[in-house]
Amino acid sequence: MKFENILVSDKSYNSTDLYDIVYSNITVVNLLREEGVPYDVIHPDSLISYFIDYYLAQNNNGGFSQFVYNSNWNSDLNSKIKLGLENIGATEHLKYFKIQEQVVESLSQKELKSFLESEYFGENEVRDKLKNDTFFDCTEDLIELNGKWLKTNPNLKVLSIDDMFKEIESYIGREIDR
Repeated sequence: MKFENILVSDKSYNSTDLYDIVYSNITVVNLLREEGVPYDVIHPDSLISYFIDYYLAQNNNGGFSQFVYNSNWNSDLNSKIKLGLENIGATEHLKYFKIQEQVVESLSQKELKSFLESEYFGENEVRDKLKNDTFFDCTEDLIELNGKWLKTNPNLKVLSIDDMFKEIESYIGREIDR
């Protein structure tokens, strides 16, 4: 049985800071995962928002090379991020992702494997090949686009914190230690 809704708190939904709704979704996904709910049961749009935020955080912190390294260049994750960027209307970011994807795919399997198994910091030729700061030239605000997309998502369910816990507990069939 799949989780049919994206759950967010009423406080985050009513906030003027769009990151609040993105963060509310993140905390629900994290809670579901902590409670043993597999990714494939969580609402796909909830995961898309979650993974877009992960992608943004990785790029802001260390660039695309850090995203590749920390995500272990996962094709399923990459597909979800590309779909998410398309769904939220982040065309510049999607174009950037696809360009960087081609750079990664131009690496030999040996180069990529070696990079993923190496130390990230220090001298690292592959990391330097993946460096591309044009991510910061994109004029689209991923937080704004992600937050607005969540707010208008037809599968969004806005609840109080208590009701969110009740909904999750009902779904997993047991109480959650709060």
